[in-house]
Amino acid sequence: MPTIQAPARIAISNILLTTDFSVASQAAVPYAAALARLYGAKLFIAHAVGPEPNLGVPLDRLPHEFDKDWREAEQNLRQFTDSKLLTGLSHEQFLERGDLWEVTSSIIAECHIDLLVLGTHGRQGLKKLVLGSAAEKIFRQAPCPVLTVGPKATGKPHKPRHILFPTDLSPASLNAMPYALSLAEENEATVTFLNLVPLIPWQEQTAVEENTRKRLESLIPEEAKVWCRPKFEVHFEFPVEGVLFFAEEHNVDLIVMGVHKPTGASWTAHLPWTVASEIVSDAPCPVLTVRG
Repeated sequence: MPTIQAPARIAISNILLTTDFSVASQAAVPYAAALARLYGAKLFIAHAVGPEPNLGVPLDRLPHEFDKDWREAEQNLRQFTDSKLLTGLSHEQFLERGDLWEVTSSIIAECHIDLLVLGTHGRQGLKKLVLGSAAEKIFRQAPCPVLTVGPKATGKPHKPRHILFPTDLSPASLNAMPYALSLAEENEATVTFLNLVPLIPWQEQTAVEENTRKRLESLIPEEAKVWCRPKFEVHFEFPVEGVLFFAEEHNVDLIVMGVHKPTGASWTAHLPWTVASEIVSDAPCPVLTVRG
């Protein structure tokens, strides 16, 4: 297995924060603002007004001044961007009509977004709130890393001292490793590399643990071991429960993980939650996902 080379420092010049003006969106603002200050980045704040209904007979678009939904969104966006957390930050706001992902992807391309930040309502909000139902679609489709702040990530943003990098050693998973290493160097943090292996007979667990630990250790450049204080854990648990339990028990400040690229309609909201989605929804800290 090849050794992963970590970039000296992640370059973040443009950050996009999507909002539906909910409490979940508000919870993501301090993290977006803190990252913008840390990296000297410009912050873009975007809201998507729902698309107009598809009528059988096409009608002229209603002017904004007579569009109740648009005027309400304008007012909410002004209040949202009036936060003291944004004082002194270079920021710009977008109000667009259309599907949330289509609006988001357009801004990512147009403004050369390096990082997307969003708040999610968790699994309970999926049936009724826009960002809740779209969160998985966004972090699986976005070409840039996505920082998701879930409902249980209630602490104030601070420099991460303990970063958790769960990996199944797949290429998609390892695509996120340079970000974990770079953030560890940036913040002089400990990185725990966690591999979870369920349903292994107890007679084989010792051998599997030793082999997997060696594979994890071989990934890291020798020079990285000096400044990122790596730890290696192999647990015999199911991925979701194992990651969430470890993050809670060890006061993890940030989870960095790779997500698989969608191959069709398998990620849609009609199907059961995937591992990444459940972790993002229930994590006690923000989760940075990097698409494989």
